[in-house]
Amino acid sequence: MIRAGLIGLGKMGLSHQAILNAHPDIELAAICDSSNYVLDVLSKYTGVKTYSDYRKMIEECALDCLVVATPSRFHAEMVRDALDSNLHVFCEKPFCLDLQEGQALVDLAQARGRVNQVGYHFRHVGAFTEAKRLLDAKVLGTVHHLRAEAYGPVVLRPAGSTWRASKKEGGGCLYDYASHAIDLVNMLKGVPEAVGGVVLNRVFSRDVEDEVYATLYFDDGATGQLEANWSDESQRKMSTRITLWGTNGHMAVDRQECRIYLRNAVNGPISLPQGWSVRYTTDVTEPVWYYLRGEEYSRQIDEFARAIQGQCEPSSSFATALDADRVIEAMLVAAPGQKFSVRSQTEQPRSSGRGLFGSVRKTLKQSWV
Repeated sequence: MIRAGLIGLGKMGLSHQAILNAHPDIELAAICDSSNYVLDVLSKYTGVKTYSDYRKMIEECALDCLVVATPSRFHAEMVRDALDSNLHVFCEKPFCLDLQEGQALVDLAQARGRVNQVGYHFRHVGAFTEAKRLLDAKVLGTVHHLRAEAYGPVVLRPAGSTWRASKKEGGGCLYDYASHAIDLVNMLKGVPEAVGGVVLNRVFSRDVEDEVYATLYFDDGATGQLEANWSDESQRKMSTRITLWGTNGHMAVDRQECRIYLRNAVNGPISLPQGWSVRYTTDVTEPVWYYLRGEEYSRQIDEFARAIQGQCEPSSSFATALDADRVIEAMLVAAPGQKFSVRSQTEQPRSSGRGLFGSVRKTLKQSWV
């Protein structure tokens, strides 16, 4: 049995607690949280060892792995302490709020030879994994544009003191919502080489943005649009969607399905007809032993366990999560960028517009972190 410890019993922490408890190859040996009430209830009714000091928990409990589900600003310190104790680590997203700390943890995990995973759970949604399989098979031909969207009803009134609405603790919509869409872009298309046209709008929050919009540039000439808004009351819960356009058609993917339109039929290891095809998540997802909020949450913990047992490699590692953090950092750098007047260009030759765009894009590439 894999002996696991868990830090943090908020929304995601409680979900992980239930899933870890139900996994046939994992023993949830100890839990750490700052709420004595929660710890007292768990100790009384489950018998699990409880701690308010995670370092003491690591020292006393002979753990094999640690699951970190705390506010983002605590991730780096806790992950470092776990790796220094030779533990495998699953950390909730976003990975780190500081790139240098994140890179140091990537290097430390590699040096220690420890399994490391970050909770980008959309990588375990059947429709997105099917999209990855189809894109790797080049069914769309050459992808030249994409749109990544994430919407939800997180902040619908002036934000109070919640950690998610704090720039230093949670990072706002950019780290909490847009990061999921960015990670999916990285998985499906690759990491952008540059960003531009970044808009970070505040709707209700005082310290962070509630809306994120940006243009993504890829090294093969492809472009993308990123849109994220956690103040969208038209959504019942988080909705994430990726749409890709290629030389042979386009593909739209969300939690429920992967819809493909092809100009020309594809034949070979993967065969698809001309026109529309649909792959439903329910048709491309293996059953899980325990369902909570979505099969993807159980699937990612199971992958973590199997990776510890040497049966697979995690699909989301510290390194892939740091790629998402790099894109976010580039957006933060580019956000205060220059504005170019549309009216001031009207008296210039039409061809000058292309040159203007080229100079802007060159500047953005140079600002890439």
